Amino acid sequence: MADASQTPHLFTPLALREVTLRNRIVISPMCQYSAHDGLANDWHLCHLGSFAKGGAGLVFAEATAVVPEGRITHGDTGIWSDAHADAFRPIARFIRQMGAAPGIQLAHAGRRASMQRPWYGNGPLAETDRARGEVAWPIVGPTAEPFSEGWLPPTALSEAAIGALVEAFAVAARRSLAAGFEVAEIHGAHGYLIHSFLSPISNRRNDGYGGELAGRMRLALEVARGVRTVWPASQPLFFRISSVDGMAGGWSIEDSVVLAKALKELGVDVIDCSSGGHDPRGATNSNTGRGPGFQVPYAAKVRSEAGIATQAVGLILDGPQAEAILAEGAADLIAIGREALNDPYWPLRAAQALGFDPEYALWPEQYAWWLSRRAKALARLPGRS
Repeated sequence: MADASQTPHLFTPLALREVTLRNRIVISPMCQYSAHDGLANDWHLCHLGSFAKGGAGLVFAEATAVVPEGRITHGDTGIWSDAHADAFRPIARFIRQMGAAPGIQLAHAGRRASMQRPWYGNGPLAETDRARGEVAWPIVGPTAEPFSEGWLPPTALSEAAIGALVEAFAVAARRSLAAGFEVAEIHGAHGYLIHSFLSPISNRRNDGYGGELAGRMRLALEVARGVRTVWPASQPLFFRISSVDGMAGGWSIEDSVVLAKALKELGVDVIDCSSGGHDPRGATNSNTGRGPGFQVPYAAKVRSEAGIATQAVGLILDGPQAEAILAEGAADLIAIGREALNDPYWPLRAAQALGFDPEYALWPEQYAWWLSRRAKALARLPGRS
């Protein structure tokens, strides 16, 4: 067994309210664009289940729309009905059976909704999409300004419509609880609805939901308050932010600190620190230099100045890099996405890279028996000693 007295930071359990994660590794929400009418299916079970089996502490389901028109694409998952909760139930159950905590990201794409699946172009729906039966639906935003030239123009949300959406997030949280999720995250990043209200680049309203920072933060805080009200006090709530827009005149890291402090007061437990979202080239394009751990400084600043737990994400490539981030106090959790797609067993390999699990004790026993013997056999080969 692994020696608990020498446990790396990465494999130290973390208690968030009454949910204890077995380690600090989180699988980020990653859209699969493979749902039908918003319903999760066997693809999602295999996709998410592989990460739980692979040793992660927390596995998030993808950005899941709280209303049908809040989907990014026709292939997005949703949780706007009891049938959608039922579809997620076996997925959440399997994640728990594998020792991980199941999480869900509650989302509304706002003016970035009703677009192409990425492999069809990742832009506005075109005639080729309509020929497949993927027609556009009406979308909403802080104003009637489209995301970019040539994109579908949204309808500016009225205050009454904003209230209805806040309630939709709360209802979706109740359904997520019924589906068996233990952690909820509100998606407030990447140019989607909540972020589009936060950023002065996209929010040009002149009412109580626009203008100065307090007005632009109002929707985010109302959604957080609404979800926290129905989400059990025993279970943690995350909030994903775009820490910076990376564009002149946009949302800043200082704004993120102010928002994080306000969210903490409302009962948010972890700030998930991403960036970008206003560039049509991609949801997470931040217009900043991208290198290993390029967003870690955002998590460090929010953690230090807002006094709240943070999750670091963005080109965190291996166990030693993740361990160093935690050891220096830059974040409390490490989120990986595409690295997990490349290797669903990234957490278990990270443990071995850190010298923590040489005997495969952390692996599922169905695999550990074979792999431990394989390792011994390989060690006996000439030149492998």
